[in-house]
Amino acid sequence: MTALDVEVGGARPYRIHIGAGLLDDGALLARPLRGRHALVASDGNVAPLYAAGVVDALRAARPDAQVATCVIPPGEQEKTLARFGEAIDALAALGATRDACVYALGGGVVGDLAGFAAACWMRGIDCVQLPTSLLAMVDSSVGGKTAVDLPQGKNLVGAFHPPRAVVADTATLRTLPARELRAGLAEVVKYGAIAESGFLDWLDAHADALLGGDADALSEAIARSCAHKAAIVERDPFEHGERALLNFGHTFGHAIETAQDYGALNHGEAVAVGMVLAARLSAALGLATDTDTMILRALLQRLGLPTEPPAGLAPDTLLAHMRLDKKAQASGLRFVLWDGPGHARVVADVPEDAVLDVLRGA
Repeated sequence: MTALDVEVGGARPYRIHIGAGLLDDGALLARPLRGRHALVASDGNVAPLYAAGVVDALRAARPDAQVATCVIPPGEQEKTLARFGEAIDALAALGATRDACVYALGGGVVGDLAGFAAACWMRGIDCVQLPTSLLAMVDSSVGGKTAVDLPQGKNLVGAFHPPRAVVADTATLRTLPARELRAGLAEVVKYGAIAESGFLDWLDAHADALLGGDADALSEAIARSCAHKAAIVERDPFEHGERALLNFGHTFGHAIETAQDYGALNHGEAVAVGMVLAARLSAALGLATDTDTMILRALLQRLGLPTEPPAGLAPDTLLAHMRLDKKAQASGLRFVLWDGPGHARVVADVPEDAVLDVLRGA
């Protein structure tokens, strides 16, 4: 299969490389390395599979480079200031200079945390994203959002720090648990929901191939998703406007994740539920129809994703977490809602009673 590239423009342009076997391409990996120091950051699930190969490939392409590793335990609960501190300590131990590079090898947690460490070390060094989960390939590795979580909510401490490159090796998806593959498909569906209704039709037609791990189908889904995100990020790099549309389903989803202490549902599953709740809220406010919600819900269910919140989460508790959401303003809650498939919008000052009605109805 031919590798696919997606260009991300703007003030700091970079390229997304998509294809099988790219983590073995030392020349590709080393191309963004301007200095002699490289830190490969990963987690306890991914590092045993791929870290040694990445280190070897870098050293083969750049024999003069000093390459170190930093491995954190896996899981969203590890995306903390303490683990961020470990990455900073690793950079200090390496003696990383201003032209050093952090290679974020893993899923969204590693990408966010390692990217944030790169943003902060010496006020900003290079970062290359090496996503190994579908969710990271189509979402968190692209656009330069980096962050860690606090007990009060997700991604409350972070920085915008675009990568120098993204290398998405689709061969790593072969080792991805089926649940994590499905979780990534939730973010893929999001792009159809907010930008291209025809993409939803394509996903429905290729659902079996995607769930079966078909390489060509997955590569096309990744490339189309990245192209949508790249276009939005290029127009709005710091989320002053249109980029907020990428958070469709996330206000509900993040509240669910925080309320359950990042337990029952993973991020993609929570976003799937959140998108259905956002569609229901859109219908309740007269922006879309109940039929639109049913179409979205049916596609998510076909992809093996949950569409209802876990039992036992109190609506008032979820609402309290939404008040801390980064899209909230002093005047009230802001949600990304839709006018139907392919047409999303940011809606300010959404009545809390309407949100509670949707949560109670779920």
